[in-house]
Amino acid sequence: MRRHRITGLLGAIALAAGTLAAAGPAHGLTPADAPPAHGLTRAAPASAPGRTPADPPPAEFGTDWHDPLTPAPPVTRPATRSCEVTLAEAQFRDFTPYQGSYAPPAGCGTGPWAKVVLRLDGKVKGRQYDRLGHLSLGGVEILRTSTPQPSPDGITWSVEKDVTRYRDTLARPQPVEMLIGNVVNDTYTGVIDVKVTLTFYAADGRNPAPDTPDRVLPLTSPSVTTPRNTERLLAEVYATGSGGGCEEYWYMTTPDAAPYSCKAADGPYREVQVSVDGQLAGIAAPFPTVWTGGWSNPFLWYVTPGPRAFDVQPIRYDLTPYAALLNDGRPHRIEVSVAGVPAGQSGWSTPTNLLLWQDEARQVVTGALTRHEQSAPAGHSRWTPAEPGGQHRLDTEGGRRLTVAGYLNTSHGRVATTVTRAVRGTSVHRWTDGENQDALTATWTDEESVTRGPATTRTERTYTMDGETTLGAGDRLRTVISLGDRAETVTLRGGKAVDRSRLDDRYTGDATYTANVPRDQRHAVATTSAHYRLYGSQAPGGCYDRAVDTVQGTVTVDRRHC
Repeated sequence: MRRHRITGLLGAIALAAGTLAAAGPAHGLTPADAPPAHGLTRAAPASAPGRTPADPPPAEFGTDWHDPLTPAPPVTRPATRSCEVTLAEAQFRDFTPYQGSYAPPAGCGTGPWAKVVLRLDGKVKGRQYDRLGHLSLGGVEILRTSTPQPSPDGITWSVEKDVTRYRDTLARPQPVEMLIGNVVNDTYTGVIDVKVTLTFYAADGRNPAPDTPDRVLPLTSPSVTTPRNTERLLAEVYATGSGGGCEEYWYMTTPDAAPYSCKAADGPYREVQVSVDGQLAGIAAPFPTVWTGGWSNPFLWYVTPGPRAFDVQPIRYDLTPYAALLNDGRPHRIEVSVAGVPAGQSGWSTPTNLLLWQDEARQVVTGALTRHEQSAPAGHSRWTPAEPGGQHRLDTEGGRRLTVAGYLNTSHGRVATTVTRAVRGTSVHRWTDGENQDALTATWTDEESVTRGPATTRTERTYTMDGETTLGAGDRLRTVISLGDRAETVTLRGGKAVDRSRLDDRYTGDATYTANVPRDQRHAVATTSAHYRLYGSQAPGGCYDRAVDTVQGTVTVDRRHC
């Protein structure tokens, strides 16, 4: 009997130097074991909020299911004059990037704008893997995304993103590059057809332009020279584990001694790090993204993808304590790495942008780095071998804490910044010999506190994963999984909360199909539930709550509160 395992069933994306550069299947099911890409007719719109469709769902997956959707809120748009620009329009058949040019919209000026909204509309039909893609403007990455898996009759989907913070890049003509690496042949026929637009909304008295960076610099090489009057500095890293197969499932890798198909000498703990001139300057827990072919079972993700799968959000680091050092006019090294990846092994893409605010009243902003404290890396994995007929077990713990502080002599006085970040990951991985049972329960926390002048912003992030894939009698493969993406942010001034927001994005799914049979004998069934809740200043109107449930690809609940 064929060995079924989460990583063995899934291919890999190869990424090199921040661009897709492979020539084989992306992260999805391997050709031999790929479940059917059933045909469908264009799906009907989801039911009205608070109602369920009149027709009962089918007993199993048939030839018709709903187009992909997420319960996340659309980007809010001000009621001001707007202009739309087509940024890219392409069909991706291979690993040739789309290249074009961009110019700011004539009708809405060169900014500042109240808001700029990116929208990707995609369609694909046939049979195809899920693919990873990116879009850059003048070398600045503004979107990282992945695709749903299609059907022979075709699906459509869309992604929206607020890109107002890239005002500096958007204000000037720029070269455009986009790539969704793909392979099209006699078996995998899906050509990925996308159109990307930018809509600019003019600022007015009721809709002022937000505070955005004065400069956005892509980190195309470690050597960087920043403006000498920088008074605030952030880095954003679009970190994705992929390429080489196992790092796509980094959270399930095991030390070399354990009998598992994906190895990492130090186990599954990962940490995305930023260094300045060789000194650790920022740490973060990577988000455990599950793509739409993930966990051996694409039936889980046909309609509702896991959190962040369509909109890969960058990790943000406040590097302001290092601004004085960087303001000396000389080049410095800013580097991004992923701790825990075996030496010499590829598998992570980390395109990075630097966001800078400048003090226009000073040619040079001076200051100093005053504090740097880091704990030693604390982490280990403990493998417990299986008893006869039982499960192997790998218990992993890891974490680190970093505090950096500095001050700047700005035109509006001396401003001190202190950044403290603590990351931690714990997991329990269980599997049988042959990996016909494979399970993971894991929690990652990322706690950050930034004090700048009189204000302190604290963010507590928690990511969770609890899943199991089992190959049972009759080659019935079942995956049961739950994912969580939660964050709470509060801003304090004078000890009093002046701003607060809370995110709770959860996904649960249960899908079963028969493996190793022709696709018309798969008899696939699946139930999924995606629930997105956002409260506080980041939510439209202060509250957003939407739940989407599916059964066999049919939307049975599309409910909104607030």
